[in-house]
Amino acid sequence: MTRRNTWNLVLALELEQWEAKPWPQLLHDLVDGNIAYEVTHDSKTYQVEADLVEDTPDFVHVCVAVDDGSLPESISPAFKSFVRKKSN
Repeated sequence: MTRRNTWNLVLALELEQWEAKPWPQLLHDLVDGNIAYEVTHDSKTYQVEADLVEDTPDFVHVCVAVDDGSLPESISPAFKSFVRKKSN
């Protein structure tokens, strides 16, 4: 498996956890605008960053990125974003 494919696998796992959160929890977890942490997958460490892209009256937009810290590859991490609609 290539480095990028592994990043995408770890990204999918992390994104699943972030997408499962209701919008108030997303805002609570990203109160400072972003959070960075490390995860281990198959005995390797990966950096994860979740960023609050937008907080509007109607939705929350979050981006999650993953890389392994290697340069120059990690300059362009694997990432995806999602939108969580706010309910009234």
